Amino acid sequence: MNFKTIFKEMKKGAKVKLPSWGGYWFWDEDKKSIMMHTKDGKELDIRETEVVEYTALNICSDEWQIADEKNCPQLGGEATFSFSDAIIYIKRGMKVARKGWNGKKQYIELAYGISYKNCSNETINAEHEAIGNKAIAFVGTSGVQMGWLASQADMLAEDWVFAEGVE
Repeated sequence: MNFKTIFKEMKKGAKVKLPSWGGYWFWDEDKKSIMMHTKDGKELDIRETEVVEYTALNICSDEWQIADEKNCPQLGGEATFSFSDAIIYIKRGMKVARKGWNGKKQYIELAYGISYKNCSNETINAEHEAIGNKAIAFVGTSGVQMGWLASQADMLAEDWVFAEGVE
């Protein structure tokens, strides 16, 4: 949903969120303002936001949803998101995983400063004109797989989570 639609729901008493959020926003009728209930359980008036750009970009999203006990950690649920969001988060330095992956404690993250030794024992810096010196690394119980490629199932899945939530 877009913000205009979700704002109407907030005014009716709904708690709302973006897919990856652990917390939610709600309308406070007494304060006549949007309150932000954070993933840490704190409540802030939207007018107190310290990162106006981040808050404004959230408002511009078309992925708003009603927060409930299934999709919101602060209400007892779990936040999940799409593969496109997962890519955004790994570019920001976060670790993400699929709930649907069989192995425990598996995740992907962005790797930098990639190098290797060739047969002559020379260290080669893996610099690429288009992407620089980075790749997606899959970290699993058997080690690290550099240059991980997502399957179609991974790309279409909506069960991505932050790796801290994977047991």
